[in-house]
Amino acid sequence: MYVRDARNRDEAWLLDHIEEMGLDEVGFRSRDYVIAVDEKANERAGFGRVRVDKTDDGEVCELTSLGVLEEWRGQGVGAHVVERLVQTASDEGFEVVYAFIDEPDYLRQFGFERVDVAQLPEHLRERLMKKQDTVTPGAVPLRVEVDRFRMPQRLRRAFKGATPEEEDAEPQEGPEDFGIDPDEATYKYDTGD
Repeated sequence: MYVRDARNRDEAWLLDHIEEMGLDEVGFRSRDYVIAVDEKANERAGFGRVRVDKTDDGEVCELTSLGVLEEWRGQGVGAHVVERLVQTASDEGFEVVYAFIDEPDYLRQFGFERVDVAQLPEHLRERLMKKQDTVTPGAVPLRVEVDRFRMPQRLRRAFKGATPEEEDAEPQEGPEDFGIDPDEATYKYDTGD
């Protein structure tokens, strides 16, 4: 399992899953995304985006559109997507990364802290309100200083052995599903045993 930059050929896959999960696709550019991939099956498992906005006070960096396919959840995939995004932001010179999420405990485990809305740069306050009005009504603002980001070891270990959980197999249909009472029914080729 590894995390890589998205490629042009990932665009349709990303858009499909962003829509399916009801995530933010404002200003979509596939090159802003990273994707977690299972190298054995070459299967995509999760994704996320670094969004850079220019403001009067400079640029601000936001992590957004974080998603993990259901069969890959609980195995550190999202954690490694977040780690890669924070590293990307750091590489681009950002010291602080913001995120607006409705499950803040998830990002708190990495060192993100809640931010008072009044302390957000004006552009991010507007972005938060738009996000709350559209895709994430319960979103709260969080931030982390990139040098304070931490990855829990349990998530690092889980990611190394991540495999998709098998979906429950379809139950076998029986005669009862077709309105047949198997104790009373006779069949054309019944031998009468």
